[in-house]
Amino acid sequence: MSEKTIRREDARLLKGSGRYTADWNLPGQVYAYFLRSDRAHAEIASIDARAAGARKGVHLVLTGADYAASGWKSLPGGVSYEGVGGQKQKKPFWPALAQAKVHYVGQPVALVVADSAALAQDASEDIAVEYRDLPAAIGFDGATRSGAPQLHADIPGNLAFEYESGDRTAVEAAFATAPLTSRFTLRSQRLVGNPIEPRAFLAMFDRESGTFTVYSPSQGMNNMRGFLSAATGLPTERIRVITELVGGSFGIRSYSYAEHVAVMLASQRLARPVKWVATRSEVFLSDNQGRGLTLTGELALDRDGRFLALRFEDAADLGAFATPFGAQIGTRNITVTMGGVYRIPAMYAHTRCAYSNAVPVSAYRGAGRPDIACAIERLVDHAAAGHGFDPIELRRKNFVPPDAMPYKTANGNTYDCGEFERVMDKALGLADWSGFPARRERSKREGKLRGLGVATFLESSAAGLAPKDQAHARFDKNGDLHVYTVSQSTGQGHETAFTRILGEGLGLTDRHFDERVRVHEGDPDLSVVGNGTGGSRSLYGAGSAVKLLAPKLIETAKPHAAAALGAEASAVEYRGGAFHAADRSVGFFELARKLAGNSPHPMDCIAEGTFGATFPNGCHVAEVEIDPEDGTVEVVNYATVDDVGTVVDHTSVEGQVHGGVLQGVGQALAEHAFYDRETGQLLAGSFMDYPMPRADWMRAIRCDEHAVPTKANALGAKGVGESGTSGALGATMNAILNAVRPAGIADFDMPVTPDRLWRALREARNKG
Repeated sequence: MSEKTIRREDARLLKGSGRYTADWNLPGQVYAYFLRSDRAHAEIASIDARAAGARKGVHLVLTGADYAASGWKSLPGGVSYEGVGGQKQKKPFWPALAQAKVHYVGQPVALVVADSAALAQDASEDIAVEYRDLPAAIGFDGATRSGAPQLHADIPGNLAFEYESGDRTAVEAAFATAPLTSRFTLRSQRLVGNPIEPRAFLAMFDRESGTFTVYSPSQGMNNMRGFLSAATGLPTERIRVITELVGGSFGIRSYSYAEHVAVMLASQRLARPVKWVATRSEVFLSDNQGRGLTLTGELALDRDGRFLALRFEDAADLGAFATPFGAQIGTRNITVTMGGVYRIPAMYAHTRCAYSNAVPVSAYRGAGRPDIACAIERLVDHAAAGHGFDPIELRRKNFVPPDAMPYKTANGNTYDCGEFERVMDKALGLADWSGFPARRERSKREGKLRGLGVATFLESSAAGLAPKDQAHARFDKNGDLHVYTVSQSTGQGHETAFTRILGEGLGLTDRHFDERVRVHEGDPDLSVVGNGTGGSRSLYGAGSAVKLLAPKLIETAKPHAAAALGAEASAVEYRGGAFHAADRSVGFFELARKLAGNSPHPMDCIAEGTFGATFPNGCHVAEVEIDPEDGTVEVVNYATVDDVGTVVDHTSVEGQVHGGVLQGVGQALAEHAFYDRETGQLLAGSFMDYPMPRADWMRAIRCDEHAVPTKANALGAKGVGESGTSGALGATMNAILNAVRPAGIADFDMPVTPDRLWRALREARNKG
């Protein structure tokens, strides 16, 4: 199944014949615009919206008072599992429109609905809001310092949650006797997801049935419907979610937002379709952000370099409110892969999560796993440099060997399979590791600094929120096959992968099969159970259900094939895309066409399964060249070898790895959503101040795979969506440190921008 192909969906995307949420328009539609807070922390003394509401063409103005009167609920969020001492996460009430206080710049304060988006925006300027400013608490340290401003009255000290994992006593004992230790702090800065398609939402309320139909880019209609149900108090069956094409996601669309709920309330009030499309400025100001973690790790080693114990102290900045995945990122998501690919006898992690006056934090590509992977890999390099070990041999000495699989970590997670040393050796060969000294010398002659860095990492693909994953098969009146899942492609190529999986299972892989199969994701009129897209799980979740659909289709069709062939069902054999009995046969689609007059179609069926978490892993090698005259960093070589389990389509795997690597390099070199420490104003609120990764930052990325299929699902797939980012942070930063360590720089925080690096090199030169 793994050769390269042209993806089925590409022609539609490239020709612009697909439909995104902003392309939807409904009869009688009106447009929404949000007035947002221009300050980070303030009491709302008064709101006067009368002038805005009196404007011609304005249909409605909603404020926090209207939301309170609606009886609708807090936006859902927070983790359900317990923390230290059995504590639950403290979750503040989160209204769709601010009530009494604003908690971050960009928080929705009022909603204006008018005949056009421009008119709604103009009318919003007539709303008079009087604030009483309060001091802002920015970042984890700013929120937890003595005397810090209090965000929520019922959450003392702004501390939302405290969590621990592992055996603290065993770790302390190991450190007490360890001959060697190493300590390192990773500051993983806040990031803006910035998908190419901004958020959009179109809501239509039907008074007669009391149901909503909403159109939105999402990562799966079931998840979004569940979140909207929790916020509105409506049962899920009264909310239809329609998602067609999605222009990127990276985790930020895996839940609902305040704007979605407010637009639904406006549609209910007006009994008309209400549409909202975010501007790029709103993306920066109001999309949930990623990362925001500070991880301090300590590694204990014996004199031969064997790892004895590992511990981490984590400080997680949640932003102003509890998103569905915010606290999970710095707690379970980092502890599940805390040991990485290494055999470590004792581990312990302790996390504190705090609310701050900034945009809430939630899932962003990897959601904690790239952070912990980077922290571990930088800690290993730090230990190698500090204690005189070769960084490659130090890793090799501590890998979990294949014969130890299944391997239960000190934190209680079980890796079912993996060949970590072989993956690393393959990557070192692909990167020409042994030829690096000559390349470094050449750069030196040209006045450049050259560095080489490696990251061997392990990722965890999500188990999912739903109890199982289903794939539904439905035949139309022409006998063509329609496959339904609730995963949602946001650029990954699900249609190509699922079609190929089913075709292989049915023994039908030619062009005619492609023409007779349609893949649908998230049909609101079918009750398909399953998980949305997120946590790298679509292939091994929905894809495994599709794989199980092939034998289910054959089993369901066999009695009807027997009738068509005049044979007993036990005498019918399926092979080569057809049913055979004695010297007669009927093709799969020929049979489907013969039965197409029946309703429902006799071959319609459902396949399902429950598929647990998997552990993709890999090794990335980055090579950088630095110009000390201006501090610029160029990634001149990059090699990846990934074990993503069974590979269905090389093209899609390479695309996922390329994109993930570039996002990781973007965080390492440039991206940073930073706030003024006093005012709480976002100082990187546009592409003028927030540099996105560019293709010319890197030369070619060389990718290879080393598949060790898992037994955790029907496909043997492990997932690939977040592997690129998980490996890129550590590999890139280790390469940069390898380049500048001879110049006297032992450590450096992300992002490694030219001005910061130039100043550090200059300072080191002056000291030296």
